[in-house]
Amino acid sequence: MTAFIRLGGALIGAFVGFFLGFIILERFGLSIDPANRPAVLVAIVVAAMLFGYLAIPYATVYPTRWAVGRLAESEASSFSLGVIGIVIGLVMGVLVGIPLSQLDSPWGTVLPIISALLLAVGMSWLLLFKRETIVGAVSGLVPARRGKMSQLVVLDTSAVIDGRVVDIARTGFILGELVAPRFVLEELQGIADSPDPMRRNRGRRGLEMLAALQKDAVTPITISEETYPELDEVDAKLLAFARDYGAAVLTNDFNLNRVAELQGIRVLNINELANAVKAVVHPGEEMTVRIIQPGKEVGQGVGYLDDGTMIVVEGGSQHMDRELPVTVTRVLQTVAGRMIFAQPRAGS
Repeated sequence: MTAFIRLGGALIGAFVGFFLGFIILERFGLSIDPANRPAVLVAIVVAAMLFGYLAIPYATVYPTRWAVGRLAESEASSFSLGVIGIVIGLVMGVLVGIPLSQLDSPWGTVLPIISALLLAVGMSWLLLFKRETIVGAVSGLVPARRGKMSQLVVLDTSAVIDGRVVDIARTGFILGELVAPRFVLEELQGIADSPDPMRRNRGRRGLEMLAALQKDAVTPITISEETYPELDEVDAKLLAFARDYGAAVLTNDFNLNRVAELQGIRVLNINELANAVKAVVHPGEEMTVRIIQPGKEVGQGVGYLDDGTMIVVEGGSQHMDRELPVTVTRVLQTVAGRMIFAQPRAGS
Protein backbone atom coordinates (compact mmCIF):
# COMPACT_ATOMS: atom_id res chain seq x y z
CA MET A 1 0.00 0.00 0.00
CA THR A 2 2.81 2.39 0.86
CA ALA A 3 4.47 1.71 -2.51
CA PHE A 4 1.31 2.78 -4.40
CA ILE A 5 1.12 5.94 -2.29
CA ARG A 6 4.77 6.70 -3.06
CA LEU A 7 4.10 6.28 -6.79
CA GLY A 8 1.14 8.63 -6.47
CA GLY A 9 3.36 11.12 -4.68
CA ALA A 10 5.92 10.90 -7.45
CA LEU A 11 3.22 11.50 -10.08
CA ILE A 12 1.89 14.51 -8.18
CA GLY A 13 5.46 15.77 -7.82
CA ALA A 14 5.99 15.46 -11.56
CA PHE A 15 2.92 17.61 -12.33
CA VAL A 16 3.86 20.17 -9.71
CA GLY A 17 7.47 20.23 -10.93
CA PHE A 18 6.34 20.65 -14.53
CA PHE A 19 4.18 23.70 -13.77
CA LEU A 20 6.73 25.07 -11.32
CA GLY A 21 9.43 24.72 -13.98
CA PHE A 22 7.37 26.66 -16.51
CA ILE A 23 6.77 29.44 -13.98
CA ILE A 24 10.50 29.65 -13.17
CA LEU A 25 11.47 29.69 -16.83
CA GLU A 26 8.87 32.33 -17.58
CA ARG A 27 10.07 34.65 -14.83
CA PHE A 28 13.81 33.98 -14.91
CA GLY A 29 14.18 32.63 -18.44
CA LEU A 30 16.14 35.65 -19.64
CA SER A 31 19.02 34.74 -17.35
CA ILE A 32 19.08 31.11 -18.55
CA ASP A 33 20.66 30.03 -21.81
CA PRO A 34 17.87 28.86 -24.19
CA ALA A 35 19.84 25.69 -24.91
CA ASN A 36 19.84 24.83 -21.18
CA ARG A 37 16.17 25.51 -20.54
CA PRO A 38 14.95 21.94 -21.32
CA ALA A 39 17.60 20.55 -18.96
CA VAL A 40 16.51 22.97 -16.22
CA LEU A 41 12.87 21.94 -16.70
CA VAL A 42 13.77 18.25 -16.56
CA ALA A 43 15.87 18.81 -13.42
CA ILE A 44 13.01 20.61 -11.69
CA VAL A 45 10.54 17.85 -12.66
CA VAL A 46 12.90 15.09 -11.47
CA ALA A 47 13.60 16.89 -8.19
CA ALA A 48 9.86 17.38 -7.61
CA MET A 49 9.17 13.72 -8.44
CA LEU A 50 11.87 12.56 -6.00
CA PHE A 51 10.58 14.89 -3.30
CA GLY A 52 6.99 13.67 -3.81
CA TYR A 53 8.11 10.02 -3.74
CA LEU A 54 10.02 10.44 -0.46
CA ALA A 55 7.81 12.95 1.34
CA ILE A 56 4.30 11.69 0.59
CA PRO A 57 4.30 8.95 3.32
CA TYR A 58 5.21 11.55 5.95
CA ALA A 59 2.26 13.67 4.84
CA THR A 60 -0.28 10.82 4.52
CA VAL A 61 0.58 7.29 5.77
CA TYR A 62 2.48 8.04 8.96
CA PRO A 63 0.13 10.76 10.26
CA THR A 64 -2.84 8.50 9.47
CA ARG A 65 -1.32 5.56 11.36
CA TRP A 66 -0.52 7.81 14.31
CA ALA A 67 -4.05 9.24 14.33
CA VAL A 68 -5.67 5.78 14.11
CA GLY A 69 -3.47 4.50 16.94
CA ARG A 70 -4.33 7.45 19.13
CA LEU A 71 -8.04 7.03 18.39
CA ALA A 72 -7.86 3.32 19.29
CA GLU A 73 -6.24 4.14 22.65
CA SER A 74 -8.46 7.10 23.48
CA GLU A 75 -11.58 6.84 25.61
CA ALA A 76 -15.00 7.52 24.11
CA SER A 77 -15.48 10.63 26.25
CA SER A 78 -12.06 12.04 25.26
CA PHE A 79 -12.74 11.46 21.54
CA SER A 80 -16.16 13.11 21.77
CA LEU A 81 -14.83 16.13 23.66
CA GLY A 82 -11.96 16.49 21.16
CA VAL A 83 -14.38 16.55 18.21
CA ILE A 84 -16.66 19.02 20.00
CA GLY A 85 -13.66 21.26 20.77
CA ILE A 86 -12.58 21.26 17.12
CA VAL A 87 -16.10 22.18 15.94
CA ILE A 88 -16.39 25.00 18.50
CA GLY A 89 -12.93 26.28 17.57
CA LEU A 90 -13.74 26.29 13.85
CA VAL A 91 -16.99 28.19 14.44
CA MET A 92 -15.10 30.74 16.52
CA GLY A 93 -12.48 30.88 13.76
CA VAL A 94 -15.16 31.76 11.19
CA LEU A 95 -16.46 34.57 13.40
CA VAL A 96 -12.97 35.92 14.04
CA GLY A 97 -11.98 35.45 10.39
CA ILE A 98 -14.71 37.75 9.02
CA PRO A 99 -13.04 41.01 10.19
CA LEU A 100 -9.55 39.60 9.55
CA SER A 101 -10.46 38.88 5.92
CA GLN A 102 -10.89 42.63 5.37
CA LEU A 103 -7.14 43.19 5.84
CA ASP A 104 -4.86 43.76 2.87
CA SER A 105 -3.36 40.77 1.05
CA PRO A 106 -1.74 38.47 2.04
CA TRP A 107 -2.85 38.95 5.69
CA GLY A 108 -6.52 38.97 4.75
CA THR A 109 -6.10 35.47 3.31
CA VAL A 110 -3.61 33.91 5.74
CA LEU A 111 -4.76 35.19 9.16
CA PRO A 112 -8.35 33.79 9.03
CA ILE A 113 -7.00 30.31 8.26
CA ILE A 114 -4.32 30.48 10.98
CA SER A 115 -6.80 31.82 13.57
CA ALA A 116 -9.31 29.04 12.78
CA LEU A 117 -6.66 26.32 13.16
CA LEU A 118 -5.30 27.77 16.40
CA LEU A 119 -8.78 28.13 17.91
CA ALA A 120 -9.72 24.56 16.90
CA VAL A 121 -6.58 23.11 18.49
CA GLY A 122 -6.89 25.36 21.55
CA MET A 123 -10.55 24.53 22.25
CA SER A 124 -9.94 20.82 21.76
CA TRP A 125 -7.01 20.89 24.22
CA LEU A 126 -9.03 22.93 26.73
CA LEU A 127 -11.98 20.51 26.73
CA LEU A 128 -9.67 17.49 27.06
CA PHE A 129 -7.76 19.17 29.90
CA LYS A 130 -11.05 19.66 31.79
CA ARG A 131 -12.50 16.26 30.77
CA GLU A 132 -13.23 15.00 34.29
CA THR A 133 -15.02 18.21 35.29
CA ILE A 134 -17.10 18.34 32.10
CA VAL A 135 -18.07 14.64 32.20
CA GLY A 136 -19.11 14.97 35.85
CA ALA A 137 -21.16 18.11 35.15
CA VAL A 138 -22.91 16.55 32.13
CA SER A 139 -23.67 13.38 34.11
CA GLY A 140 -25.27 15.48 36.83
CA LEU A 141 -27.42 17.34 34.31
CA VAL A 142 -28.75 14.16 32.67
CA PRO A 143 -30.45 12.09 35.40
CA ALA A 144 -32.15 9.74 32.92
CA ARG A 145 -28.82 8.66 31.50
CA ARG A 146 -27.37 8.14 34.97
CA GLY A 147 -30.35 5.99 35.85
CA LYS A 148 -29.69 3.81 32.84
CA MET A 149 -25.97 3.62 33.48
CA SER A 150 -26.57 2.64 37.12
CA GLN A 151 -27.76 -0.76 35.79
CA LEU A 152 -24.20 -1.59 34.76
CA VAL A 153 -22.29 -4.18 36.79
CA VAL A 154 -18.53 -4.10 36.21
CA LEU A 155 -16.60 -7.36 36.68
CA ASP A 156 -13.53 -7.57 38.88
CA THR A 157 -10.74 -9.97 37.95
CA SER A 158 -11.21 -11.97 41.17
CA ALA A 159 -14.91 -12.53 40.41
CA VAL A 160 -14.14 -13.75 36.88
CA ILE A 161 -11.47 -16.20 38.07
CA ASP A 162 -13.76 -17.42 40.90
CA GLY A 163 -16.17 -18.79 38.27
CA ARG A 164 -19.35 -18.67 40.33
CA VAL A 165 -20.38 -15.53 38.46
CA VAL A 166 -21.18 -17.74 35.44
CA ASP A 167 -23.77 -19.73 37.42
CA ILE A 168 -25.19 -16.53 38.92
CA ALA A 169 -25.49 -14.88 35.48
CA ARG A 170 -27.21 -17.96 34.06
CA THR A 171 -29.96 -17.68 36.65
CA GLY A 172 -30.82 -14.12 35.56
CA PHE A 173 -30.51 -12.71 39.08
CA ILE A 174 -28.09 -9.99 37.91
CA LEU A 175 -30.24 -7.10 36.72
CA GLY A 176 -28.77 -4.85 34.09
CA GLU A 177 -25.67 -5.48 31.98
CA LEU A 178 -22.31 -7.01 32.86
CA VAL A 179 -19.25 -5.06 31.70
CA ALA A 180 -15.72 -6.44 31.38
CA PRO A 181 -13.31 -3.49 30.94
CA ARG A 182 -10.33 -3.85 28.63
CA PHE A 183 -7.87 -3.49 31.54
CA VAL A 184 -9.46 -6.50 33.29
CA LEU A 185 -8.98 -8.59 30.14
CA GLU A 186 -5.35 -7.45 29.94
CA GLU A 187 -4.78 -8.44 33.58
CA LEU A 188 -6.32 -11.85 32.94
CA GLN A 189 -4.10 -12.30 29.88
CA GLY A 190 -1.06 -11.32 31.94
CA ILE A 191 -1.98 -13.89 34.60
CA ALA A 192 -2.58 -16.55 31.92
CA ASP A 193 0.91 -15.88 30.48
CA SER A 194 2.59 -16.14 33.90
CA PRO A 195 5.49 -18.64 34.26
CA ASP A 196 3.95 -19.82 37.55
CA PRO A 197 1.75 -22.86 36.69
CA MET A 198 -0.83 -22.16 39.39
CA ARG A 199 -1.15 -18.51 38.44
CA ARG A 200 -1.27 -19.42 34.75
CA ASN A 201 -4.12 -21.87 35.34
CA ARG A 202 -6.08 -19.21 37.25
CA GLY A 203 -5.69 -16.78 34.36
CA ARG A 204 -6.82 -19.34 31.79
CA ARG A 205 -9.77 -20.24 33.97
CA GLY A 206 -10.75 -16.57 34.06
CA LEU A 207 -10.63 -16.30 30.25
CA GLU A 208 -12.73 -19.46 29.98
CA MET A 209 -15.28 -18.02 32.41
CA LEU A 210 -15.56 -14.85 30.29
CA ALA A 211 -16.12 -16.96 27.19
CA ALA A 212 -18.83 -18.92 29.06
CA LEU A 213 -20.48 -15.66 30.14
CA GLN A 214 -20.62 -14.40 26.55
CA LYS A 215 -22.03 -17.72 25.34
CA ASP A 216 -24.49 -18.90 28.01
CA ALA A 217 -25.34 -16.06 30.41
CA VAL A 218 -28.90 -14.70 30.51
CA THR A 219 -27.45 -11.35 31.59
CA PRO A 220 -25.87 -9.51 28.60
CA ILE A 221 -22.13 -8.81 28.79
CA THR A 222 -20.11 -6.24 26.86
CA ILE A 223 -16.42 -5.35 26.62
CA SER A 224 -15.61 -1.73 27.47
CA GLU A 225 -12.65 -0.03 25.78
CA GLU A 226 -12.11 2.40 28.68
CA THR A 227 -8.43 2.18 29.71
CA TYR A 228 -7.73 5.01 32.21
CA PRO A 229 -4.04 5.23 31.21
CA GLU A 230 -3.40 7.82 33.92
CA LEU A 231 -3.97 5.13 36.59
CA ASP A 232 -1.58 2.24 37.23
CA GLU A 233 -3.48 -0.19 39.48
CA VAL A 234 -6.31 -2.28 38.02
CA ASP A 235 -8.39 -1.82 41.21
CA ALA A 236 -8.05 1.97 40.89
CA LYS A 237 -9.16 1.79 37.24
CA LEU A 238 -12.09 -0.43 38.22
CA LEU A 239 -13.29 2.04 40.86
CA ALA A 240 -12.80 4.98 38.47
CA PHE A 241 -14.93 3.20 35.86
CA ALA A 242 -17.65 2.44 38.42
CA ARG A 243 -17.58 6.05 39.63
CA ASP A 244 -17.76 7.55 36.11
CA TYR A 245 -20.60 5.30 34.90
CA GLY A 246 -22.52 4.82 38.14
CA ALA A 247 -21.89 1.06 37.93
CA ALA A 248 -21.81 -1.55 40.69
CA VAL A 249 -18.67 -3.66 41.21
CA LEU A 250 -19.00 -7.46 41.21
CA THR A 251 -16.13 -8.94 43.22
CA ASN A 252 -15.09 -11.31 45.98
CA ASP A 253 -12.04 -9.24 46.97
CA PHE A 254 -12.50 -8.16 50.60
CA ASN A 255 -10.12 -5.17 50.39
CA LEU A 256 -11.63 -3.87 47.13
CA ASN A 257 -15.06 -4.25 48.71
CA ARG A 258 -14.12 -2.01 51.65
CA VAL A 259 -12.40 0.64 49.49
CA ALA A 260 -15.40 0.79 47.15
CA GLU A 261 -17.82 1.20 50.06
CA LEU A 262 -15.72 4.08 51.43
CA GLN A 263 -16.05 5.81 48.04
CA GLY A 264 -19.82 5.29 47.94
CA ILE A 265 -19.68 2.68 45.16
CA ARG A 266 -22.21 -0.15 45.26
CA VAL A 267 -20.59 -3.58 45.64
CA LEU A 268 -21.98 -7.03 44.81
CA ASN A 269 -19.82 -9.46 46.80
CA ILE A 270 -20.09 -13.08 45.67
CA ASN A 271 -18.93 -14.44 49.04
CA GLU A 272 -21.58 -12.44 50.90
CA LEU A 273 -24.19 -13.66 48.43
CA ALA A 274 -23.12 -17.28 48.97
CA ASN A 275 -23.42 -16.88 52.74
CA ALA A 276 -26.78 -15.19 52.42
CA VAL A 277 -28.39 -17.98 50.39
CA LYS A 278 -27.23 -20.80 52.65
CA ALA A 279 -29.96 -22.70 54.42
CA VAL A 280 -31.11 -21.00 57.64
CA VAL A 281 -30.72 -23.28 60.66
CA HIS A 282 -32.11 -22.52 64.11
CA PRO A 283 -31.25 -24.04 67.52
CA GLY A 284 -33.40 -27.06 68.24
CA GLU A 285 -33.65 -28.23 64.63
CA GLU A 286 -32.79 -31.83 63.88
CA MET A 287 -30.77 -33.13 60.93
CA THR A 288 -28.48 -35.93 59.89
CA VAL A 289 -24.81 -35.30 59.21
CA ARG A 290 -21.88 -37.53 58.32
CA ILE A 291 -18.90 -37.13 60.69
CA ILE A 292 -15.76 -37.04 58.54
CA GLN A 293 -13.02 -35.67 60.83
CA PRO A 294 -12.25 -34.90 64.48
CA GLY A 295 -12.73 -31.36 65.78
CA LYS A 296 -10.27 -29.09 67.59
CA GLU A 297 -11.61 -29.96 71.05
CA VAL A 298 -11.48 -33.42 72.58
CA GLY A 299 -14.44 -35.57 71.57
CA GLN A 300 -15.68 -33.21 68.86
CA GLY A 301 -16.54 -34.45 65.37
CA VAL A 302 -16.91 -32.33 62.25
CA GLY A 303 -19.29 -32.72 59.33
CA TYR A 304 -20.53 -30.50 56.49
CA LEU A 305 -23.87 -29.68 54.92
CA ASP A 306 -24.36 -29.84 51.16
CA ASP A 307 -23.68 -26.08 50.86
CA GLY A 308 -20.34 -26.43 52.70
CA THR A 309 -21.48 -25.17 56.10
CA MET A 310 -19.40 -26.71 58.91
CA ILE A 311 -21.18 -28.58 61.74
CA VAL A 312 -19.26 -29.23 64.94
CA VAL A 313 -20.82 -32.10 66.91
CA GLU A 314 -19.98 -32.53 70.60
CA GLY A 315 -19.06 -36.16 71.21
CA GLY A 316 -19.11 -36.81 67.48
CA SER A 317 -15.61 -38.29 67.31
CA GLN A 318 -17.08 -41.60 68.44
CA HIS A 319 -19.16 -41.80 65.26
CA MET A 320 -16.41 -41.22 62.67
CA ASP A 321 -17.43 -42.00 59.07
CA ARG A 322 -21.05 -42.56 60.08
CA GLU A 323 -24.34 -40.77 59.49
CA LEU A 324 -25.36 -39.30 62.84
CA PRO A 325 -28.74 -37.72 63.79
CA VAL A 326 -27.99 -34.47 65.62
CA THR A 327 -29.82 -31.56 67.24
CA VAL A 328 -28.59 -28.00 66.61
CA THR A 329 -27.58 -26.18 69.80
CA ARG A 330 -26.34 -22.84 68.43
CA VAL A 331 -25.41 -21.09 65.18
CA LEU A 332 -22.35 -18.83 64.95
CA GLN A 333 -21.85 -16.32 62.11
CA THR A 334 -18.17 -15.61 61.41
CA VAL A 335 -16.24 -13.64 58.78
CA ALA A 336 -15.48 -16.92 56.99
CA GLY A 337 -19.14 -17.98 57.02
CA ARG A 338 -21.71 -19.72 59.19
CA MET A 339 -20.72 -22.42 61.72
CA ILE A 340 -23.24 -24.75 63.38
CA PHE A 341 -22.78 -26.48 66.74
CA ALA A 342 -24.82 -29.58 67.53
CA GLN A 343 -24.97 -32.63 69.73
CA PRO A 344 -26.06 -36.23 69.03
CA ARG A 345 -29.79 -36.70 69.24
CA ALA A 346 -30.96 -38.51 72.34
CA GLY A 347 -30.83 -42.26 71.86
CA SER A 348 -28.26 -42.08 69.01
